[in-house]
Parts: sequence; C-alpha cells; structure tokens
Amino acid sequence: MAAKKATRNPVTKRKGLSANAWTTIAVVAAAVLIIGGVLVFNGKDAPAPPPGAVAAEILNPPGSNTLSTAPGGAVTVVEFVDYQCPVCEAYYQNVTKSIEHDYAGKITFVTRNFPLPMHPLAVSAAKAAEAAAMQGKYREMYDKLYGDYRTWALAADGQNVSEDAARAQARFDAYAKELGLDLARFHADAASPAVRKRIDQGKADGQKAGVTGTPTIFVNGTRFEPSGNTYAAIAQQLRGQLDQALTQ
Repeated sequence: MAAKKATRNPVTKRKGLSANAWTTIAVVAAAVLIIGGVLVFNGKDAPAPPPGAVAAEILNPPGSNTLSTAPGGAVTVVEFVDYQCPVCEAYYQNVTKSIEHDYAGKITFVTRNFPLPMHPLAVSAAKAAEAAAMQGKYREMYDKLYGDYRTWALAADGQNVSEDAARAQARFDAYAKELGLDLARFHADAASPAVRKRIDQGKADGQKAGVTGTPTIFVNGTRFEPSGNTYAAIAQQLRGQLDQALTQ
C-alpha cells in the first residue's frame, strides 16, 4: 500500500534491490518492529485506492473462498493475500488466525488471491489452495500453507524467498495427502484453466479495489488502515473495528 501520510507505513518498492534482498528486509523488519504501522509487500505501481467502500461484487463475488461464515453476513472481512509473502504469514500468525477463531460465527471472513511477481512460488501456492477448495478443503490448505510456511516458502537460509518449485510442490502434495485429498484430482485441478481464472480474477478484483500490496484487508467494503507499531496493536485495532461493526 503506497503511503504518503505519517499514519501510513512505508512500502517495499521493487526498485534498486533484488526481490530476495527486499524479502530479507521485510522478514527482519516484521520480526522486530512494524515501522509506522503495517509493513506490506508492493507489487507494482497502481491507481490510488478508490474513496469510500468498495462494492461487494468486487471484493466478495459468488464462490469466493471463506475461512468462516456468519448468518446474514452482517460483517464481512476480505483479505487479499500472497501465500509466499512473509508479512502475510506474520499477519496469519499474529493477527488474523486468532480473529478467525475468536469471531467464528460472528463474521464472514473471505480471502482472495493477489500473488505478487516478486514471489516466485506465490502462484503455485495459490493453485494448491484453489485445488484443495475444489475438494472442500480450502481452509485446511490455507492453514497448512501459512502454518508450515518456512518449509516451502523460504530458502534454506531462512531469510530469502525460495525459488525451489520442486520442494514446494512436494510439500503441497504432502499437505494434500494429510487432508485426505484425491492427489490425481488435486494435480489436475491445480493445472486447470478454472483455477488459473480464479487466481487471475482475484488479482483483477484487487486492482479494481485499489490493492497494491499484501496483505490488504477490507471490513464491510472499507479498507482497514492499520496504525499500530506492533502486530499486537494492529490486531487490537482490527478487533475494535470489528466490534464496532457488529454493534451497528
């Protein structure tokens, strides 16, 4: 998310340094401090976010993957994610995983694909998630991808993003087996035009909504603008916004 105000935080730009160098910076920064709010990965220059709430048909079209659902859908959270983004993984560990659990039955939590070109395995991971969804195991695969992130997403040094597609696919296959998926169907679905279309649609819808980096979160169509200096502060801020929306 491009940031010009003091209350927004800096964005990792794809200029000057390599993708791996930027990822190293992000992993270190995210592990110690979130400077000026939330650190996100930026894909490329894009139009500024549109004012006001984004239409539901853009953020949450029919058939979108959900981590939880609530009767009536009075409060809907939509998160655009890149599975290989280290800040998305940090959000999962420190912000969204507990919110998904604590607000189960109260909010509808939707996730959309927004793989960034700086992450070479992001699309492959998104394909694994979408293929699992076709067998009714999206949430479980989502948890595997982020919960076991370091074994497939990071290089052996534990700092830079991995480019080892074979190692990643072996992990994805292992997750599929653990979840009881039909492995042949899992492979076929992951390679299908239907899955590729869903990933591309997530990216296109995100761009319409003004998304430029990950993670980007919307609450009832309004972009969540974190201002805390730690993940705990950001989680508290997001919870406050959800609690307010639930009382309206």
